[in-house]
Amino acid sequence: MNVFRLVGDLSHLLAILILLIKIWKTRSCAGISGKSQILFAIVFASRYLDLFLNFISVYNTIMKVLFIVGSLATVFLMYFKFKATYDSNHDSFRVEFLVVPVGGLAFLVNHDFTPLEILWTFSIYLESVAILPQLFMVSKTGEAETITSHYLFALGSYRALYILNWIYRYYFEGYFDLIAVVSGCVQTILYCDFFYLYITKVLKGKKLSLPA
Repeated sequence: MNVFRLVGDLSHLLAILILLIKIWKTRSCAGISGKSQILFAIVFASRYLDLFLNFISVYNTIMKVLFIVGSLATVFLMYFKFKATYDSNHDSFRVEFLVVPVGGLAFLVNHDFTPLEILWTFSIYLESVAILPQLFMVSKTGEAETITSHYLFALGSYRALYILNWIYRYYFEGYFDLIAVVSGCVQTILYCDFFYLYITKVLKGKKLSLPA
């Protein structure tokens, strides 16, 4: 494992922890898209179905468990524990417009036409667009809390670091996965406007807002 993947994984884990701590401490999930969190839970559940079938390393197994548990815990807090604080009116993105095309693409473009491989491919495609309901919600409300901005920045940084990981693996290991790379680039591009606003506003102590 190279440093880019390690730091990327830690950034991803940090994003989940920031979100869980934010919800638990404030006893509120205001400003958080429940639809994005459900999509992320689907991503991890479908990607890591091989948890007990394919052992790679202790690190890999631990991270899989943490991502699954973290995403499910977030969904539980939002839709059950603190359901009264969930802003469903602003969380109105039509996720079927993401899930259905992504599901169809996973059947058509994959490495191997087997159930686990199709589900893995589906999770890769879905993760690339799973943040859209959250970005749409921020755009609709016109702003995001600072802690929510930190969560989004950590989440975006994870994918950007994975691009560096793929570059490293291509040059030093000869490894290249077109599906993962293209999907990762799409996901990173979706964060570009947010990164700019985060650097120019949040890091200067201002509240983040996206163009409506």
